Amino acid sequence: MSKNILVLSGSPRKGGNSDILCNQFVMGAKESGNKVEKIFISNKKIGYCTGCYACEKTGKCAQKDEMADILEKMIKADVIVMATPVYFYSLDAQIKTLIDRTVARYTEINNKEFYFIATAAVNSKAALERTIECFRGFTDCLEGAKEKGVIYGTGAWEKGDIKSSDAMKEAYEMGKNI
Repeated sequence: MSKNILVLSGSPRKGGNSDILCNQFVMGAKESGNKVEKIFISNKKIGYCTGCYACEKTGKCAQKDEMADILEKMIKADVIVMATPVYFYSLDAQIKTLIDRTVARYTEINNKEFYFIATAAVNSKAALERTIECFRGFTDCLEGAKEKGVIYGTGAWEKGDIKSSDAMKEAYEMGKNI
């Protein structure tokens, strides 16, 4: 059965290491006949959550930017892939801002399968666990969220370093086997 897959690339660099792994995942998922959309978050206008809680009364964020469209896609997706480079052992600002902005309708992001992609210069998967725990903290707030896989892109400092990593094949295979 074909699935509706949304890939959220949090890399601030188009063609950066985590973005490259997103592309591998997309290639595998498309080859298996799935409908896939990748959003490069840095190209979108998404403001920071201001904690105004206007959404509590209206069900909509008071900010008028591109997050409403992304949130609608998250709600409609069967599978959500979230990717980030790791800076100082945590999520980058792009993906964190997106997560924070889901507050207006996060209760509607339910019964989804999640895959996480994280890349870093260090050669240790353990060093990426704090970042993966941030993703898990988000999905713990979502009813019926199921973590299906994690791709650890280690040893990738310079743009493109990930291309010589086993994570390339892992991302492709994970996408293909959804």
